Amino acid sequence: MPYPTVIMSTAFADIERMAFDLPENQRARLADSLLRSLSEYLIDDDEVAEAIRRDREMDADPRSGISLEELDRSVRTRFPGLPA
Repeated sequence: MPYPTVIMSTAFADIERMAFDLPENQRARLADSLLRSLSEYLIDDDEVAEAIRRDREMDADPRSGISLEELDRSVRTRFPGLPA
């Protein structure tokens, strides 16, 4: 028999609070474990590899990135119907 929603919500809130209380490196490990537990369809190894490549590129040359304002302009140009 499934738990009532109230108990599940309380348990979730407790777990979430405990997770946020962890040191950053442990939160990262927990996030990695949780993401890996999800369906393969939600995690694309090629996309992860690309994100890692871009992160290294930014570490090597921070000037290779764009500002938040440039990103906003690019997104608004590409998707004109989005709210501001």
